[in-house]
Amino acid sequence: MIQVRPSEQMRGLGVVQRGASVLAESARAFDLPAGREAAEQAIGQLFSAMERIGQVHPFAKGMGLAAPQIAIGRAAAVVQPSSPAAPAIVLVNPRIADRSNDEDEQYEGCLSFFDVRGQVPRPLRITVETTTLEGQAVTTTYERGLARLVHHEIDHLDGLLYTTRMRTGGATIPVEQYRQTGHSWAYKQ
Repeated sequence: MIQVRPSEQMRGLGVVQRGASVLAESARAFDLPAGREAAEQAIGQLFSAMERIGQVHPFAKGMGLAAPQIAIGRAAAVVQPSSPAAPAIVLVNPRIADRSNDEDEQYEGCLSFFDVRGQVPRPLRITVETTTLEGQAVTTTYERGLARLVHHEIDHLDGLLYTTRMRTGGATIPVEQYRQTGHSWAYKQ
């Protein structure tokens, strides 16, 4: 039996893979409320892709997807927290307004190069400004795992992959060597 690499599986589900130019570009912001229809369409496509992906791969730590990862160069992303009961977080034109000095380092993966994992330092708390579809600014603070997921997706909208956040000398490891698959991130109290 031929085993399909995780990255090829994601490609088959419509996720753009590392090396695609759309992943290295800053996403274009939506002009809201005038661009509401375009934003709704992008968000709908993100939810549809997340549903396809979630049927193939479980995500114990939560899952996020940014529009560039499905070849839409616009500033929208969706994050599904690890609790299935928690509502999805929709990020339109997000910008990190503040971040804590306290950070930790955890393994991250990315649907756009799902064959490896890498340790990434991130702030334990971020404050994010987004725009509603009606054009209103909203500010939300995220902590720990949600801060990590949201920050990762905002990086995608800025044309950055998590490997740019890894410490100097840090290297990714093959997913087969990653031993914590399926476990929650560990945060000190």
